[in-house]
Amino acid sequence: MTGFLEPRLEFAFELRVEVGAERHVGRGDDEVLGFTPITGGTVTGPRLTGRVLAGGGDWWVARGDVAQLDARYLIEAEDGAIIDVVNRGYYVASDGLERRLAAGEPVGEDELYYRSAPVFQTDAPAHRWLAERQFIGMARPEPGLVCIRVFELR
Repeated sequence: MTGFLEPRLEFAFELRVEVGAERHVGRGDDEVLGFTPITGGTVTGPRLTGRVLAGGGDWWVARGDVAQLDARYLIEAEDGAIIDVVNRGYYVASDGLERRLAAGEPVGEDELYYRSAPVFQTDAPAHRWLAERQFIGMARPEPGLVCIRVFELR
């Protein structure tokens, strides 16, 4: 068969998203619903530079060791363009890993499953490529931050 292409990833930029304290929203039989406010941050990389604007947030549902994430926020690019971000994904960490994080130990992307699929919207011509491509995020927590390396799926 011809015409098949193996996917590859190309690094586009890193989001360093500043977050506030988690807020408890509710609890179901086997899940917890929470909200984490986004208070700012930076965007740096070969394809996009700017800042994460305060005011967004991540609504999440935790079931056992798995949290399903649904974040929404805005980026202001270096040129002033505004980019809307909807970033959905999964965070999976064992109790032992959670204890290490709580103790302030650094944890690498390879030690937990913290992946997302950000979708971008903008009418800025210079950044239209963001709204026309699929992206994958590889995340890691740092104190007060969620760091997400964003890759374009090629």
